[in-house]
Amino acid sequence: MADQMNPTIVFKCLADDTRLRLMLLITREEELCVCELTCALDESQPKISRHLAQLRTSGLLADRRQGQWVYYRLHPDLPDWVRRVLSTALDANQQWLAPETRRLNAMGDRPERVAACC
Repeated sequence: MADQMNPTIVFKCLADDTRLRLMLLITREEELCVCELTCALDESQPKISRHLAQLRTSGLLADRRQGQWVYYRLHPDLPDWVRRVLSTALDANQQWLAPETRRLNAMGDRPERVAACC
């Protein structure tokens, strides 16, 4: 993964407003399902899923299925420099992401995560 990840791939993916917001929310929350992201961004499920698929294909995100839910997280093999870019952008732009954060926090019936076992 680290060999294939380069600034052009990363910044092309992050150049889209929806994909950048998705990545920053996932960076902040560590893991979110499609329904949570749809609520937070106030966008349709097909649009969110299309962007998530592009982020997964590019190697920025990984997913896992739990029952009817699909959860997304930063890819575990993501290079440190990419994680630092995302963390720095998140830290410096909390106000920009505030509407999405409010909608996510106000969301009722968020799916429960199964505790990871050893």
